[in-house]
Amino acid sequence: MVFLDAATGLRRSELFALKWGDVDFDELQINVQRSIYMNVVGDCKTEASRKPVPMDPILASELWAWKHDSPYGQSHDWVFASPHTHGRSPYWPDVLLSRIIRPAAVRAGIQKHIGWHTFRHSFSTILMANGENVKVVQELMRHANCRCTLEIYSQARIQAKRDAQHRVVEMIIPREREANDTELPLIFAKSEAARMELA
Repeated sequence: MVFLDAATGLRRSELFALKWGDVDFDELQINVQRSIYMNVVGDCKTEASRKPVPMDPILASELWAWKHDSPYGQSHDWVFASPHTHGRSPYWPDVLLSRIIRPAAVRAGIQKHIGWHTFRHSFSTILMANGENVKVVQELMRHANCRCTLEIYSQARIQAKRDAQHRVVEMIIPREREANDTELPLIFAKSEAARMELA
């Protein structure tokens, strides 16, 4: 479930609303048909949300194995059918977060608070870090327009900004003075003192 969400960026309401009939193993795509919130089934957020989601072969293989291990593997069954309701409804998202996903994250040493949107946000962040084309990111995120995607692009990760700035600094002042790096604060202190004397 987490792998599917992290690899596709599906919204929580879309993830839990998936039925096996929506998963096209032949075409390697997922057809998002509906959403679900508080166990109420409804339409997708936007028309763009209904666009097919590509499915990597490794992801398809994992889903195929899940389908065959699940007692609810018919086309009308929920992909993540809850055994507590004998498959009549999907798992409750918040219960999974609090009882399984967050404790697993803590055991893995992840300190950040995790919610379902974390996986969608991480998906877009990784796409951007990989240098993917804005239009490709828009299609994968199924945003209604590029503006939404560009807003995400504009919120570049702080480390990415530092790395970009560092590359510029390296071009201006090559790091041939590794041994002198420790002297830099002293140089700045001396130049500041000289400036103060002139003033």
